[in-house]
Amino acid sequence: MLSRINAMGVLFAIAALMALALAGGLALYAIIEDPGSNSYALLAEAFLNGRLDTTNCFDGDCARFEDKIFVMFPPVPAIIALPFVALFGVNFSGFVFLSAIAFALSVWLWWQIFEGLKVDRDVAIWLLLGLAFATPLYFVTIRGDGIWFFAQAIGFAFTSLAIHQMVRGGSLILAGACIGAAFLCRQMAVFYLPFLFALSLDRFEPLISFSRSHIVRVLKLGLPAGVAVLIYLAYNYLRFGDPMQTGYPYMIGADIAEGGSMINTRLAEHGLWSSAYVLFNALYLFVQGFHMDFGGNAMVDPVGLDPSGTALLAASPFVLFAFFAPMRRPVLIGIATILVIAVPTLFYHSNGYSQYNVQRYALDWLPIVFYMLALAVSERDMRGLALLVTFGIGLNLITMAFLALGLAA
Repeated sequence: MLSRINAMGVLFAIAALMALALAGGLALYAIIEDPGSNSYALLAEAFLNGRLDTTNCFDGDCARFEDKIFVMFPPVPAIIALPFVALFGVNFSGFVFLSAIAFALSVWLWWQIFEGLKVDRDVAIWLLLGLAFATPLYFVTIRGDGIWFFAQAIGFAFTSLAIHQMVRGGSLILAGACIGAAFLCRQMAVFYLPFLFALSLDRFEPLISFSRSHIVRVLKLGLPAGVAVLIYLAYNYLRFGDPMQTGYPYMIGADIAEGGSMINTRLAEHGLWSSAYVLFNALYLFVQGFHMDFGGNAMVDPVGLDPSGTALLAASPFVLFAFFAPMRRPVLIGIATILVIAVPTLFYHSNGYSQYNVQRYALDWLPIVFYMLALAVSERDMRGLALLVTFGIGLNLITMAFLALGLAA
C-alpha cells in the first residue's frame, strides 16, 4: 500500500509540475501576443461601426463578395471581443487572455459537473488535469490569437456550461441559449440538443412522450437554440444574399494562413468536401502518433513537427476509459451525437491543420467523452488513469517545448 501511495504521489507531482510549466507557457504567450493576428478584432470593429463587412483580413479565412471583405466564421466570438476592441482598438492583442478565461471557466464547470455526477474526488482531479493539459483544449487556448482556435475555446466553454446546467439541475432555457451561443462559434454544437434533452430526463421518464412536461422541456431547450440558428441564417443572408451561404466559395488569398500549399491543392483538386480525405483524416484522428521530421545528411537534425497533428488516442490515451461507460440513455444518445458531429469532418478538406499534438476538431465532441469518462472511471482505475494522463501532459509539454524552439512546420 505504501509503495502504491508513493508511486501515485510521484505521478501526481510530475503531472502537476508539467501542468504548471504549461500554464506558465500560456501566461507568457498571452503577454507576448502580437496584435493584428485575429480577424475577430476586425469583425468586432465592424459591429461597432454598424457593418458586417471588415476593412481588412488578418488571415486567409475571409471572403470577398461584391467588393467587400467578410469574416466567414460565426459572430459570437467577435461579440465577446467587442468591448475590448472598443477600448483598445482593432489592434487589441488580448485574445489569448480571453481564451485563458474561457479555459479556466471550462475547467471550473467540469469540476462542478464531476461533483454533480458524484465522481470520486481524486478521479475528478486527474480527469481535470487531463482535460486541461492533455487534450486539444490547451492548444486552442494558447493559440487563441488565431480566429479558428479562439472560436473553439469560446464554443467549448458555452457547451460545457450547457452540460453543467443539465447535470446540476439548472435552467433548460439557459442550456438552450448556451448551445445557441456555441452554435454561433462552432456550428456543429447544435447537434448537442438531443444529448442535453436526455440529460434533463429522470431515469424512469420516457425519452419520447407528448406529455405537457416533455413538450415544455423541448421548447425551453430548443427555442433559444432555434433563435440562434435563425440569427445565423439572417446573418448569412445579409452578407451573401443566401441564408445557407457561409462564404467559403468566396475565400480570398492564394495562401491560406496556417495552411499553405496542402490546403490549396486539396481545395483545387477535390473541393471543400470529398471522400478523398477520409483515409487521411481517419488515420490522423485515431492512429497517427507524435511525429518529428529530421533532416541533414545523417538525419539527426530536427526540422519540424507534423502540422497535421497527433491522433486523439495517441496524445490523450486516457480517453479510452470512456469505452467502459455504462450504456445509459444519455451515453447512447451521446455516442450518436459524436458520430453525427465527427463523421462529416472525415470528409472535410482540413483536419484542423495546422496542429501538432492534437486533433482539434475532436474538441467539438470531447465534452460528451468526458461525460462518459465521469461514469466510466472509478477509484480502482486510478493507477491507469494517472499514468495515461501524465503521459499525455508530458507529450504536450514536449510538443510545446519544440514549438517554442521554432520547430513548427
